[in-house]
Amino acid sequence: MQVPEGKVTTYGELARAVGLKNGQRVIGRIMNRNRFPGVVPCHRVVLSDGGVGGYAYGQDIKINMLTDEGVEIRGRKILDFEKRVHHF
Repeated sequence: MQVPEGKVTTYGELARAVGLKNGQRVIGRIMNRNRFPGVVPCHRVVLSDGGVGGYAYGQDIKINMLTDEGVEIRGRKILDFEKRVHHF
C-alpha cells in the first residue's frame, strides 16, 4: 500500500522490505491471493527485469491499471523502469 500511484516495486524489493530473504515467490503467491485489489494495489508489483508479470485477473487488466496510473508499457515491459521503481 506504500507504493504510490504511477510507481511500481518488484516482488524481490517487497520481499526484502518485509524481511523475506529470497521471498519473491512467496510475495507473488500472496499478491495472487489478494482479496482486496482495490485497497491493496498488488498490480504495482512487477518483475525485477521491468516485465509486468502476472496478475490474478489477467495480465491485460494489470497493464490497463498501470497505464491508467501513468506507467508507460511497451511489449509487456515498463518503460523507464529504473525511474518508476519505488524502493522501501
